[in-house]
Amino acid sequence: MKTIRQFKKFFTVDIWRVTPSELKGVRYIVYSIIKKMILAVRFFTNDRVMNRASALTYSTILSVVPILAVVFGIARGFGYSKYIEVWFRKSLSGQEQMATTVIGFANSYLVHAKSGIFLGFGLLLMLWTVMLLTNNIEDTFNEIWQVKKGRSLFRTITDYTTMFFLLPILIVVSTGISIFMTTIMKGMPYYELFDPLVHALISVSPYLMMSFIFIALFVFMPNTSVKLKNAIVPGLLAGCAFQALQYFYINSQIWISSYNAIYGSFAAIPLFMLWTQLSWSICLFGVELTYTNQNAEAYYFSEDGSNVSHRCRLLLSALLMSMICRRFSEGKHPYTALEMSRIQNIPIRLSTDLLYDLVCVHLIIEVVGDDKGDSAVYLPYEDIGNLNVGVMVDRLESYGKESLDLNYKNIYNEKWRQMLQNRVDFLNTDREILLKDL
Repeated sequence: MKTIRQFKKFFTVDIWRVTPSELKGVRYIVYSIIKKMILAVRFFTNDRVMNRASALTYSTILSVVPILAVVFGIARGFGYSKYIEVWFRKSLSGQEQMATTVIGFANSYLVHAKSGIFLGFGLLLMLWTVMLLTNNIEDTFNEIWQVKKGRSLFRTITDYTTMFFLLPILIVVSTGISIFMTTIMKGMPYYELFDPLVHALISVSPYLMMSFIFIALFVFMPNTSVKLKNAIVPGLLAGCAFQALQYFYINSQIWISSYNAIYGSFAAIPLFMLWTQLSWSICLFGVELTYTNQNAEAYYFSEDGSNVSHRCRLLLSALLMSMICRRFSEGKHPYTALEMSRIQNIPIRLSTDLLYDLVCVHLIIEVVGDDKGDSAVYLPYEDIGNLNVGVMVDRLESYGKESLDLNYKNIYNEKWRQMLQNRVDFLNTDREILLKDL
């Protein structure tokens, strides 16, 4: 029991007190990996990511036919729709019935979208469904990254349109590379010597393809700056896990023969939903791992900050405001959220949440260098001579609606007037303390 307690204490307390300067070589790498995995698992459970995966599964089921119709329509325009169909069937190996059904629906969708009065409305409905799914994916990624602002309408249209045009081209190119490599190698002398290498490369290519797709999603989808180096390992892990799920699903078909006997052809639908749910779970865990990979340093000394009291939030807000105001008065470059988190050892998710509240009550403004927010800094909203503790507390506590239909006549008596006057006196006393002087 003592060993178990020590083991638990090490992973919950001791490991977080070790600074990067105290570690070197392999020990630093091992500690860093352990911390990032613990944080990813903690956020995955605390943020109820499985519920988000369920929501995305529902959206995917609704949108899979219109999305495939869009991809097929673009592919037909370039003359390689058959390559897309072959790739789709291969991706759904073990679910041939579902693949055939979805492809049939997609082709029927395209036929009806091109005919009669359905033409304009059908195309708009198809594009709206596609945009709805991609927007849901972006919102989920943004929630994990604690990003409060999504893409603008213009960037939503341009980015997603580009993505759907590039997707079929990428599929065809990846398929063509495999065929090209096989053809070239067969024409080379001593082909037999290279034959095992060719087969190895072809067998590895699905893992590389899926890893590349996940890396692109992890970097591209959140409306914030995600460094490529922080998404490579999570993307590789997600790609391998997805292929392992695919392999397990294909080889487990014999185990679920009784399930097919009960549900018949209908069995393909719940099995496809289960596969989609697990796939999204893998993807979202990769997003959490990318987030922790980029922001792990902000959690070295702190808890996750998910259950902070109101008093502590006010104190931390004052701390952040004092840093911003003092930096402005000194004429130096403004702080970013990550810089303030590292200096004060505040969890980045908590500091981002507090800064968002301060922006909403017009105490500070967020200045973004570009539309993806990779250089967002914070400045005072007004003259720092007017920003004091009383103003901050009053605005934060007054933020939100106060339109409840209460009978104030029955509760507004002398004691209530005294209580409210005490609060006014308290705030007036705090108005004498400027935030920049804290």
